[in-house]
Amino acid sequence: MNAAATPAIPAVVLAGGLARRMGGGDKALLALDGRPLLAHVLARLAPQAAPLVINANGDPQRFAAFGLTVIADTVADHPGPLAGVLAGLEWAARAGHEAIATAAADTPFVPADLVERLKAAAVAAGTDLAIAATREDGALRPHPTFGLWPVARRDALAEALAQGVRKVRAFCGAQGAATAVFPDASAFFNVNTPAEWEAAQRLRAP
Repeated sequence: MNAAATPAIPAVVLAGGLARRMGGGDKALLALDGRPLLAHVLARLAPQAAPLVINANGDPQRFAAFGLTVIADTVADHPGPLAGVLAGLEWAARAGHEAIATAAADTPFVPADLVERLKAAAVAAGTDLAIAATREDGALRPHPTFGLWPVARRDALAEALAQGVRKVRAFCGAQGAATAVFPDASAFFNVNTPAEWEAAQRLRAP
């Protein structure tokens, strides 16, 4: 099967973090080149996936300008990105989708072929779950918040969260996820600190 020829799937942008290292607030709404970080992410995902959905907690109206569905975590106490993935999978199940792709809201240079490569890696490995990685200094560096997630795994994910699993890599490793290796590490540059925000100003998406 040609993974690139399969129907489009939804993409859930994970914006539910607490941004502690940025002093709190919404990292996704920080301006880069005159637009919010989230706008850069959505623009790069739009040609690859449909529909686009935002995972965020708190008042959804702060994202009203984007005109997209906003879904909150269904697990209490902000346990991390896995809770956002679960919220996305539960939304997808209700909407009749079979899978979702995910991307972090603070990564403005998302690869233009993210979804295609994730699908291809899953197909090649004979599985339905895949995460992104890059090769840096000879070692594989996973970027597990960028993934392809089948709705069929939502019960396993809910159970893992209930048991205290918080690391995306831990869950994906236990589930035998495939790895899609991307050539450009800068595509996964994320803004966690003021210094990284300054670096993003210099990098700027082309």
